[in-house]
Amino acid sequence: MLEVEGIHTYYGLSHILFDVSLKVSRGEIACLLGRNGAGKSTTMKSIMGLTPPRQGTISFKGKSVMGKKPYQLARLGIGYVPDDRRVFADLTVGDNLEISERRSGDSATWTKESVYDFFEALGHIDHRKAGLLSGGEQQMLTIARALMTNPEFLLLDEPTEGLAPMVVKTLEEQIGKLKDRGLTVLLAEQNQKVALNLSDQGYVIDRGMIRYHGSIDDLRDNEEVRKKYLLV
Repeated sequence: MLEVEGIHTYYGLSHILFDVSLKVSRGEIACLLGRNGAGKSTTMKSIMGLTPPRQGTISFKGKSVMGKKPYQLARLGIGYVPDDRRVFADLTVGDNLEISERRSGDSATWTKESVYDFFEALGHIDHRKAGLLSGGEQQMLTIARALMTNPEFLLLDEPTEGLAPMVVKTLEEQIGKLKDRGLTVLLAEQNQKVALNLSDQGYVIDRGMIRYHGSIDDLRDNEEVRKKYLLV
């Protein structure tokens, strides 16, 4: 469904991603694991058109999407949950959701009502300003806002970072349910436990290069790779 081939991404003159390639098939969750600063977020931003690569190719559903703007990718069915959440602080929870709504065709899988069924905690705080929410509530809102665009593919960048263990557990359960709802997911994470529990295949990135790719069972058993590239 998503295929990234040999992308090189820069911030100004700084070369950040080196020949990064990955592939995510329809209906699966793939994880991109790495330490802080390894290149996970830059990979996600490159795919979403926020930091366009200078070399390489990116294809979505068999068609090149290189050079397309983020709003164009959203219209094609790619949802994006950034690592810094970026909620509209002065708007209510409900307003944050409503301004993001995109219906595909005559029907929509995700509406405000179905999002509140999925994240019940948000339904109780519909009128609360997003800037007054806890970190966990803001993360739920950010994911819910992406779902309101009715994506087929979801980029999740560090969804559990900085959250309490109970909130992490809740988010892990809900992300797992997204696959059951037909979504394909690329999950960037530092939290190995969450990523390994959720994913079908894994990539390990370090210093802007993919160092490992394999099934989750292989990655779980490969202590050498995890020790070299993932342990702090």
